[in-house]
Amino acid sequence: MAEYDVVVVGAGFAGMYMLHRARGIGLSVRVFEAGDGVGGTWYWNRYPGARCDVESMEYSYQFDDELQQEWEWTERYATQPEILGYANHVADRFDLRRDIQFDTRVLSATYDDATSRWTLRTDGGTDGRTDDGDEVSAQFLIMATGCLSSARIPDFPGLDSFEGETYHTGRWPHDGVDFGGKRVAVVGTGSSGIQSIPIIARQARELVVFQRTASYSVPAYNAPLDEVEKRKIKENYAAFRAQNSLMPTAIGSRLPVPEVSALEVDPAERESVYEERWEQGGLPFLGAFIDLLLDKKANDTAAEFVRAKIREIVKDPDVAARLTPTTVIGCKRLCVDTGYFATFNRDNVELVDVSSEPISEITPHGLRVGDREFEFDCIVFATGFDAMTGALLSIEIRGRDGRTLQDAWSAGPRTYLGLNSVGFPNFFTISGPGSPSVLTNMIVSIEQHVNWITDCIGYLRENGHRRIEATLEAQDAWVDFVNVVADFTLFPSCNSWYLGANVPGKPRVFMPLLGFPTYAAKCDDVAAKGYEGFVLSST
Repeated sequence: MAEYDVVVVGAGFAGMYMLHRARGIGLSVRVFEAGDGVGGTWYWNRYPGARCDVESMEYSYQFDDELQQEWEWTERYATQPEILGYANHVADRFDLRRDIQFDTRVLSATYDDATSRWTLRTDGGTDGRTDDGDEVSAQFLIMATGCLSSARIPDFPGLDSFEGETYHTGRWPHDGVDFGGKRVAVVGTGSSGIQSIPIIARQARELVVFQRTASYSVPAYNAPLDEVEKRKIKENYAAFRAQNSLMPTAIGSRLPVPEVSALEVDPAERESVYEERWEQGGLPFLGAFIDLLLDKKANDTAAEFVRAKIREIVKDPDVAARLTPTTVIGCKRLCVDTGYFATFNRDNVELVDVSSEPISEITPHGLRVGDREFEFDCIVFATGFDAMTGALLSIEIRGRDGRTLQDAWSAGPRTYLGLNSVGFPNFFTISGPGSPSVLTNMIVSIEQHVNWITDCIGYLRENGHRRIEATLEAQDAWVDFVNVVADFTLFPSCNSWYLGANVPGKPRVFMPLLGFPTYAAKCDDVAAKGYEGFVLSST
């Protein structure tokens, strides 16, 4: 059995940077990746219109200034192919592939208390490599499996009976799909549906969109990057990054930081601020005022502004009404689109509301809603992910005394700092539940976590410790803190994947933590106090 200091599961942006940092302090590392290439989310999500909703000059690594300077982004919001190209460039530049085994799934991981090591069993891989067999051992197990990597399709009756082609936006064919002249269904109107629907509509003969819950979306106003603006950022990238790290979501420092409530200004001024943010486009719309995610009355003003925009864009009042959300804006992740609402003005596009009368079954020729059967050549499931925990819990992970992670998290994920769970020594999760993760620029959160984990392992080795594990008291206090922060906001007010509400039977627990700067400061303080809240031992 091959032995390593560190095994990393996943070769997305988290796994790649973890490999680079671990190598840098002299650790032996092996990365296992289910796909045949790097990129994680951007490897799998190749659906039409897939694009990042964080601006490209911000959605990138900052650990190496030469890398920042040499890579040239072309658009304000990078497309999936460009982001995947960037991931491959990073893998090549730092020679990462030699320590990554692709086409290999980790099936189980078991901790041995006597040796303070993990044994991992894999499916052996499909690329013919047998150097590690199907078992490896590591002192530290680091999960870089991603927050949005476990694609899910609802368990529709008759799903396997459909005679046409089915696709999930999170597992898109690498050679693309031609919808020309075809009758197409898109099920789901979350982010991937909102991005793909306008493009599919331009190709398909007929497109029917099945919507359970209307989503808020603001325009991206994507465009080629201004060369002068790009050079200006690159000339002072360090300061630009430092300013972003002080923002609650680690993005958007170029826009004014709000200091007043939406309720403290007169309606005309408030409307003007919203209009300005709408014309700027993107996620910072929710940063127009200081309390949009804290006060329902303040939130109502932003929500009604967007609703009015939908009614203005969509010509058919009935269709506009069905596309208009009624929930809090921002309690689900705000979507960023290019022409989404206008797509429903096309003659070849139909919207079907399945909120009160859901899809009852998939048939050999399409799907059924109530008494109506729709016939299609293709069905696209834009039905999202088992977010935050799905990929972790799909692996049989056994900690001390053989207890599984599934059992430990049966009532919802419990972590200390989103980094470690009681009963699972030497086990780290990058951007795990209980950390800011999906409420931030993910690459910023990834780098913060990887740097902390690397420094922690270095500290353990320098001080003769072989094991680290969170205390129950620290974990309980942290879980309580995450819940208190969530309850102070409007995030828990609707059924979102932040709560696991999109997965039947999944415990309803708000999983991410709002506020990147205070979180990063807390992690630094824990480390400065000799890893307060953890037990470190040499046996």
